[in-house]
Amino acid sequence: MIDQQKEDVAERIASLCDELEIDCIVVGLPVSLTGDEGKAAAEARRFGEEIIRPLGRNLIYWDERFTTVQAEKALLESGMRRERRRDIRDKVAAAFMLQGYLDALNEERYE
Repeated sequence: MIDQQKEDVAERIASLCDELEIDCIVVGLPVSLTGDEGKAAAEARRFGEEIIRPLGRNLIYWDERFTTVQAEKALLESGMRRERRRDIRDKVAAAFMLQGYLDALNEERYE
C-alpha cells in the first residue's frame, strides 16, 4: 500500500505500473446509494486527474458501493478478529471493487 504521507504517490504508482506492466488503473468512486456523487467522489476524481491521468495510463472510475459491506461480511464469516478485520478491510474492499470491474469486462466480452 502507498503511504501518501511518506512517498511521492504519482512516482510510486508510475514505478509500480512500469514494473508490473500495468496499462489501466481503476480508481474507486464512492457514490451514494442513489448514484449521486458527493465530496468523496469529487476527491476520487481529483486524485485520478491529478495523479493518475498524467502517468499516461488508461483511467477507469468504478463504483465502489457496498464493497466495504461485502469485505466486512467476508471477514466476519472467516472468523477474523475485530482488530485484524479493521487492518485489512479496505484492502479486501478494494479487491471486491476490482473483481466487479473485471467481471463487467468479462461480461462485455461475451455479450
